[in-house]
Amino acid sequence: MLIDSHCHLNYASLGEDVPGVLARARAAGVGGFLAISCRANEWDGVIALADTHPGVWATVGIHPHEADEHPDTDAATLTAAAAHPRVIGIGETGLDYYYDKSDRGRQQASFRSHITAARIAGLPLIVHTRDAEADTLALLKEPGEGRLNGVIHCFTASQAFADEALALGFYISLSGIVTFKNARDLQDTARTIPADRLLVETDSPYLAPVPMRGKTCEPGFVAHTARFLAGLRGVDEAELARTTTANFFNLFSKAQLPQAS
Repeated sequence: MLIDSHCHLNYASLGEDVPGVLARARAAGVGGFLAISCRANEWDGVIALADTHPGVWATVGIHPHEADEHPDTDAATLTAAAAHPRVIGIGETGLDYYYDKSDRGRQQASFRSHITAARIAGLPLIVHTRDAEADTLALLKEPGEGRLNGVIHCFTASQAFADEALALGFYISLSGIVTFKNARDLQDTARTIPADRLLVETDSPYLAPVPMRGKTCEPGFVAHTARFLAGLRGVDEAELARTTTANFFNLFSKAQLPQAS
């Protein structure tokens, strides 16, 4: 069984047929789904999906692109929302200096609030970082009360950043980008990630992997990414599935699969 550790089930292209999307994914061997939120007005929706569909969990967070629009979403607000039993992570959050859709200072303040909330709630942090490696690491290294762990999602950063993130106890999640022909540097890094720190994701409805390029990405497509990764790392597909699924539950320890009837 595989877990899609990062998908946007509430987005229109998937949300119009969630039962069908999940059924197709399960047919492809995907048995768990982490529905990610990016705005406060998405929280109720992703939680409702997790409440409705077995094997779906939710997060609460503000994407760095949305930081300007959420100046009042502080650590206390995030922590309170994360108390719901189906919420298993804080995010996605982080820094994006590539698009700069929100003020960088506002992004950093929002990221700090999420880091504090993750420490208080004892939940993993889901981190988005693009063209902001130094500042992302600096904020993750700031001292605070409570343990901090999490995942660098949709990883496309440098080998040096991967090494630093791993040293901080973070996991690395790879999306369909790793299957792209022009992703040679990322593929080299993907070979070096310790087996017990590796996750797979789709970031659907975006970033469909080879051979599904050009299509709306669905959680079931994580099977293609996992197959590619297994070949890249020289391991059996079933072994990679077992390992990444175990890693998901080790990191997101609040998650539980429904009991078989």
